[in-house]
Order: sequence, then C-alpha cells, then structure tokens
Amino acid sequence: MLCELCGLKNTAMKILIIEDEHAAARRLEKILLEVAPEAEIAGRLDSVEASIEWFHTNPPPDLILLDIHLADGASFEIFEHVRIKSPVIFTTAYDEYALKAFKVNAVDYLLKPIKVNELAEAMDKYKRIFQTSAPSADYTGLLQTLRQQEGGQNYLRRMLIRFSNSLRLVDMSDAAYFYTKDKITFLVTQHTGKRFPVDYPLDKLETLLDPAAFFRINRQFIINVAAIKEMHPYSKSRVKVDLEPAATDLETVVSAERSSEFKRWLVGEGA
Repeated sequence: MLCELCGLKNTAMKILIIEDEHAAARRLEKILLEVAPEAEIAGRLDSVEASIEWFHTNPPPDLILLDIHLADGASFEIFEHVRIKSPVIFTTAYDEYALKAFKVNAVDYLLKPIKVNELAEAMDKYKRIFQTSAPSADYTGLLQTLRQQEGGQNYLRRMLIRFSNSLRLVDMSDAAYFYTKDKITFLVTQHTGKRFPVDYPLDKLETLLDPAAFFRINRQFIINVAAIKEMHPYSKSRVKVDLEPAATDLETVVSAERSSEFKRWLVGEGA
C-alpha cells in the first residue's frame, strides 16, 4: 500500500491545505488520504487573506500543503504576517532556481500535476525529518532567496490589522499615511479616512513599504504620494504637506534633512 511508503504513525495528523484551484484541492485531498489515511484535514483555504486569518485564530497544523500562487496574491505574503513554524510542502510550477530554495528550506516541493508516488515520498520525508526530531521550520532563507530572485522588489502589499474583536486586511494602495503618537503607530486609509493602530514602528515600515509610493517626511509620518493634496513653502528649505484625508494635529512638514530627497521622490527620482 502507498501508505507504507510514507510510514506515518497511526495517530491523527492535522494537515492544512492552501490551494485556490478547487479541483486541484479536491484531488490533493483525495491522494493525500490515500498515502496517509490517518491524516485529518485541518482546513481548506484558497487565499492569502483567509490564510492569515486562519493562522491567527487556530492552533498550528502538523503540516501545510501550500500552493505558491493564490487567488489574491503570492502565498509568501502569508509569511510576512504570520510566523509559520509548521513544516510546509510546496506545490508549485516555479523554476529550478527557486525550487532549490524550497528543497533546502521546506519539507519538499511538488510540481503540478501532483503524482501520488511523489506525494507519498514527500510524506515519508516529513516523517523522517519532522516527526522524529520535530525541528522548528524556518523560512527566512527561502523568503530572502525569493526576494533576491525578484530583484528585491517584494514590498508589503497588504497589512492585517486587529481592531475590536475582528481582523481587517488593508491593501497598501489604500494606505494614505502612517503616523506615530504616544509610541503607537497608526494607519489612516484613503477611501474612508479611518484610523487603525498597527504593530509596526515607522522604522520597520520604511523597509517594508514600496519607496516609489511611500516617503517618510519626518520622524512621525510616512505618507503615500497619492494622499498629497497640496504643498506649501514652510521655510527656506522646508515644505508643508496637506494630506487627504486631513492629518491629525501633528505637524506634516518635511524635515530639513529630508527636503532634497523628498523633492526628488516627488518627480520619481527618489528611492
């Protein structure tokens, strides 16, 4: 029997399937239960947003079967919001360069269409490596490799925000600006003008946001170019920026040391 190839223990193993093609997800679940009949499907997800919310509200699974391309973006965005320690088997059609990174940093990778014997071998590898010694999975190297492959342009595209008793995913194109007050960082959205506290300090946000769209004008503000309503001379070298939606009572003036860089950024000669 194929389950003999994987040699898994007769204990329930919770497996999370993240795959946006429903037919592929059904087939994957079918052959998974052939090679590991004792497995229990912890969930079936088809998007980055749903996956992030699932990880924040559920205990980690024993194993994740993860498609690279999901309905609302690359699955690597999940890793930007959630610290995933569970082993991962990637299902992908990536080129050889990226696949080498998967091989080093993950349980295995499977090229679509997935073959039964290949999934069985991947499950066997999972058992030998993770069920016996239970090492903590670390995907930092994989993410760094993929960023290098993409020219380092893997900027934050969405941010998961907790407020009240719910979660909200905000697209960075809707982020008018970020500011800090009383040691708390806030995001203000463009379309609604709503304010949300976020977990990132401005120093960290500077490294995550696309510098073509966002600029840190002073110690308290990072603004989106799309949120600039008007600009006024403030002093010999400084500029006051009126934002839309209107900012708080904090000063939205470009600091003197950033003034020259700000003007280059406005015309597309910045970062």
